[in-house]
Amino acid sequence: MKGISFNTWAYSSFPSWVPSYPLEEVIKRLSGFGYDAIEIGCAAPHAWPDYVLPEQRVKILKHLKDYNLKVSAMLPAPGGGPGMNVSSASPEERRFTINHYKDVIRLANDWECPTVIYVAGWVAFGTTQTDAWNYSLEAITEIGEFAKEKGISMAIEPTSADSNLIETADDALLLSEQTGLDNVRVMFDTYHALYRNEVSSDYVYRMADKLQHIHLADADRLPPGLGTVDYPAVLKALKEVNYDGYLSLEVGFHKRGVEPDWYARKSIEYLKQELAKLNA
Repeated sequence: MKGISFNTWAYSSFPSWVPSYPLEEVIKRLSGFGYDAIEIGCAAPHAWPDYVLPEQRVKILKHLKDYNLKVSAMLPAPGGGPGMNVSSASPEERRFTINHYKDVIRLANDWECPTVIYVAGWVAFGTTQTDAWNYSLEAITEIGEFAKEKGISMAIEPTSADSNLIETADDALLLSEQTGLDNVRVMFDTYHALYRNEVSSDYVYRMADKLQHIHLADADRLPPGLGTVDYPAVLKALKEVNYDGYLSLEVGFHKRGVEPDWYARKSIEYLKQELAKLNA
């Protein structure tokens, strides 16, 4: 495994408006806690592509290198006012969202990031499941081809707690296979597996050699070890399938009033302890 990463949602204004910290400050803090990488949520104030000018991209990359942090993945932010639904019945919304993904891929390339996460959209009333699936397939195929030119992999994420199209490991694998692209792979989030009352380690074995990335979060977006997910089993499964990506924490953004530093510290402390046991 490449190391431990932390997603910036807990330090940003997504999906609530507070708390919110500049990206440079988040990089500094996560480096201080011992993280190997940062997963950057592509929303304000950190990485909405239109807001990050060329000179700032150069500055952030230098800041990352100064604090010895890699960028493990970039995660677009669907929902809200602009929708950003690749499965929308509106061709204008689908085109806008595809172009936005391409902008995120350009930003990922500027920050030497190997992975962009793909949220496959959701089925709105009046749209059939089949039509929504086909819209999403068309989108990820075009996006995946663009990403391949940049040397970037796309990771399709089942998001059952938030959407209604790609909900399971098999859904993600099928959509990936239908693109015919070797850089369109899959990932999962233990939080979403838990939402479906499914076993997270089963997802690891099911995705196996197509597993590009992983999100770790316990019930209520708590740090691993404070909920009900069997993380020793998840880590054991990752080792057995020779997973070579990052362990990325996506925790602490489910409500106002969280202290992101506490989530970051608790998460890395637990994972380092469990990894030491696993490798003993």
